[in-house]
Amino acid sequence: MPPAERPKFRFPSAYTILFSLIILAAALTWIVPAGQYQRVPSEALGKDVPVAGSYALTDANPQGIFDIILAPISGFYNPIDYTANAIDVSLFVLIIGGFIGVVTATGAIDAGIARAMVRLKGREKWMIPILMALFALGGTTYGMAEETLAFYVLLIPVMIAAKYDALTAVAVIMLGAGVGVLGSTVNAFSTVIASDAAGVTFADGLVLRLIILAICWAVTVAFVMRYAARVKADPTKSLVYDRKARNEAHFLTTAPAEAATFSGLHKIVLSLFALTFGIMVWGVSVGGWWMAEMSGLFLAAAIIIGITARLGEGRLVDSFVNGARELLGVALIIGLARGIVVVMDAGHITDTILHAAETSVAGQSPSAFILIIYWIEVGLSFFVPSTSGLAVLSMPILAPVADFAGVQRELVVTAFATGSGVVNLITPTSAVVMGGLAIGRVPYERWLRFVWPLLLALTVIIMAALVLAVIFGAAP
Repeated sequence: MPPAERPKFRFPSAYTILFSLIILAAALTWIVPAGQYQRVPSEALGKDVPVAGSYALTDANPQGIFDIILAPISGFYNPIDYTANAIDVSLFVLIIGGFIGVVTATGAIDAGIARAMVRLKGREKWMIPILMALFALGGTTYGMAEETLAFYVLLIPVMIAAKYDALTAVAVIMLGAGVGVLGSTVNAFSTVIASDAAGVTFADGLVLRLIILAICWAVTVAFVMRYAARVKADPTKSLVYDRKARNEAHFLTTAPAEAATFSGLHKIVLSLFALTFGIMVWGVSVGGWWMAEMSGLFLAAAIIIGITARLGEGRLVDSFVNGARELLGVALIIGLARGIVVVMDAGHITDTILHAAETSVAGQSPSAFILIIYWIEVGLSFFVPSTSGLAVLSMPILAPVADFAGVQRELVVTAFATGSGVVNLITPTSAVVMGGLAIGRVPYERWLRFVWPLLLALTVIIMAALVLAVIFGAAP
């Protein structure tokens, strides 16, 4: 077959990967010995926890085709007694998607960023830390990812006109939001879901994640600013210098977009946006809230913002529904991922795998244990790029192992968030990465060449932070 006609390899979607893992989990129930731990109630976690050293073999219950078909459904709720599995988390995801859709419809976020760009005209280098701070804020609060794709066409012409290059603009957006997701603090699609699956609240470990976010953001900004300054001083230092003329012709055919009016109404909307997340943190850490209360909060906030911005009943409802629709795939992934655990639990092999993990870390120091967990999450992230899907898949298994190793479960959540966050800066399975590079006309291999020193530095910072948290015995 001629090269032009050869079908290109396409990496399977998260849905295919997760359903394949359900089939694999069912197959393992026919092979892996069934076993269970004794469990005792934990007042701290509000659930039963396995007792180290109590593992014993039990009767096998291999899972068949019918169990595989029902697994994604069972991932949402138990079809026998109708108890919830991941349905509450999935509903929360849909509602927060509607909330984000309403906020986006007001134009406040676009207007705020555009206004900042105009205000900094002539002092373009300060655009880099300011914009990266805004994108990081979006990443750490609500997992800003696909939403960033709209900003490339706005920012790239401005950066090129300021004598930088397209790669600088791509880095500001992709690394800005990406480092925010890496240091997820109250990110509903990362730490909130992972904490729920681990049996802790996302307020546990929040201070450590804030520290990681601050340090990693500062290092990332310095890295991008250093590259930008080098390109401005000598354009031949650009990693896309051979595309300079074509990029200028492509992106500078029209003048950079003028900033939308940043009105007082936009300021009020952004204030309400920030206040909503502040109330969520208070509710979980002080008020005893969880998924239902948080869902109600974001539903109410969406309505208040829509009324405040005078969207009108029709536009408010459409914005909310469209925002929820955008995250429907995430909600389905959560149920699909939980279905893997359901199959393993029904086949009585979850505790067997847990026992193998317990045995593998036996004798390991807590510091070595948390680093092993970090690298496990890094490896899994290449196959499951969805942070929410990976959280539901890995946390129910890995978090209880921390009990045996004498490590707080919230540290396992932090290891998950940072591990997946690092990988999602480069993974070719991510539409955010490949889409952003395509818009910026930056070849993937040049992005890897640009970003690898930063990935190395971030990895060292994260590993050091995890070990220090273990040594000092707490993840506040």
